[in-house]
Amino acid sequence: MRISRISPLPGGVWSDQRVTKGTVVSEAADSPVRMGRLSIGALGILALALGTLQSVVEPALPLLQRELGVSSAEAALIGNTLLITGAVVTPVAGKLGDRYGGKRVLIRLMAVVAAGGLLASLAPNLPVLLLGQVLQGVMVGALPLSFILVRKHLSADESQVAIGLVIALFTGGGMVGTLTAGPIAEAVSWHWMFALPTFALIAMTVVVARLMPHDPPIRSDERIDWPGVLLLSGTLLAFMLGLVSVTSADLPPYAFGVIAVVVAALATGWVVVERRAIAPMVDLRMLAKPAMWHSCVLTFVMTTSLGMVLFLLPQLFAISADGYGFGADTTAIGLFLLPGAIAGAVSDSVGGFAARRFGPRAVVLGGTVVMAATMIALASMHGAEWQLVLAKVLIAFAVGAGTTALVAGTATAVETKDIGIATSLLVVTRVIGVALGVQIGGAILDAGVDPTGLPAESAFVTGFAVAGLVAVLSLLFVRITRKEVQK
Repeated sequence: MRISRISPLPGGVWSDQRVTKGTVVSEAADSPVRMGRLSIGALGILALALGTLQSVVEPALPLLQRELGVSSAEAALIGNTLLITGAVVTPVAGKLGDRYGGKRVLIRLMAVVAAGGLLASLAPNLPVLLLGQVLQGVMVGALPLSFILVRKHLSADESQVAIGLVIALFTGGGMVGTLTAGPIAEAVSWHWMFALPTFALIAMTVVVARLMPHDPPIRSDERIDWPGVLLLSGTLLAFMLGLVSVTSADLPPYAFGVIAVVVAALATGWVVVERRAIAPMVDLRMLAKPAMWHSCVLTFVMTTSLGMVLFLLPQLFAISADGYGFGADTTAIGLFLLPGAIAGAVSDSVGGFAARRFGPRAVVLGGTVVMAATMIALASMHGAEWQLVLAKVLIAFAVGAGTTALVAGTATAVETKDIGIATSLLVVTRVIGVALGVQIGGAILDAGVDPTGLPAESAFVTGFAVAGLVAVLSLLFVRITRKEVQK
């Protein structure tokens, strides 16, 4: 007689046991150990701490500029440094997680992030602060590593929900950082807005290390494709630096052409190397799968549209109330944007459930309809605060649910050995999309400056309309590719 049962293991995890003629035989060695609720919770709170540390810079930039005595361009570099590092490191972290185990790589990355947070909290000047931001930038790679752990230790349906939870808490951490950075910096010192999230991050890393079951590395005699790693990192770095430098008035016109050529050359070299590599960093056959390239295209288009709105709304709130704006200060702008931040955090969790219930394609289709309608409506209705607040809520919810559904669907569509690199590519696509959207929004406002030196109302109308048209592109793409993403 054979009886199967589930029994708890230390750390809140569970494993299958087989009882045959009164003898208990553990099958933990034959199948992955299930992740317990405590482990999922610890992973989520770690994501919350990471999101908080990532977001404290944005609301405090004016204060940092005054305290460090730097120019506006140098202050902007503080935030962009983390973004650039994250885009470069994320695919590498995902690949290493696939190869050596998500938990092992995650713990080491968190040590680097903690060092960056502590360095930033002690920084006496801009160069030291920038170095701290460089080290903190590897935190972006934590998300695909979390997805690896979740997918290896949970079923496909359960992993979609857990991925949504982790992303939701990371987004919620961004909300916490945005709201608390200013009060902490003004009440104590700006150094503490880096120190406090770092202390929480260190504590939760210790908890994750103790509770999280180990995911065995994938045994392989093949070497890591370091040429592919370097070429992909160089491509992303050149692209992100190109975006940052677009608004620089010091660059000659031909410099932008040079940047474009460099990016194209690096990207071409990467493709050539990956096609010839015995064990490529990114299997180009994986990218050719509809589930993968559909998700990349949709994520890029949706987040580009989102990036435009993320830039335009605060600018419109801050425009003097004597004209068409509202004259809001930094605290008021934060409060106006708070409902949208909450909606974004909730939508990330809902996206995982919705993908499980209706499928990723249906969630993306609904989200793009809401995005396009809301942004086009903003072009004609933006004369009251509640209109902008409601628009931010709808857009944040739609984009959050859609992109989370794409990540969750992709994690279950690719082979287990490719989960880390596949989801990390989506995270990078999300980062690049938002960055590009911000640059487009800034360029539109700069082109619409009136004689007073401020953007004319027509510039905001154009910006919202363009954002709506970009959202329509994702809607058209969903309609053209009618076949559901392969699972």
